[in-house]
Amino acid sequence: MEDGERRSGVIRSFRDLEVYQLARREALKVFLLSKRFPPEERYSLTDQIRRASRAVAGMIAEAWARRRYEAAFISKLTDAMGEAMETQAWLDSALDCQYVNPEEHHRYDAAWQSIGAMLNRMIDRAASFCPQRTK
Repeated sequence: MEDGERRSGVIRSFRDLEVYQLARREALKVFLLSKRFPPEERYSLTDQIRRASRAVAGMIAEAWARRRYEAAFISKLTDAMGEAMETQAWLDSALDCQYVNPEEHHRYDAAWQSIGAMLNRMIDRAASFCPQRTK
């Protein structure tokens, strides 16, 4: 569990997960950033980066719903990590096209790298998130 969850003691919902909260905040930042992209990017880079960034929180929620089966939980978290990395790739494209400056890119990229690391830690500790099944 993440430090925030350890302090509160109980995770009642996916909304209590620090990584979910961070993914939501960063997806909103990506949305606001992408509003600056030129109109010709509307159906390509803008849609792609918004979709990828928003998918992370959704997949965390879906993973939470699948906790009964550890493998399904891990699979969905792995998908979420893939979307976080895809967001980083689209941020690289935005940098290449000079839609963001290097300092902005670094801030956004670091946040998505942190989300990926948090997801990786959850995957490594999946058993602690999944209820134990009794036979």
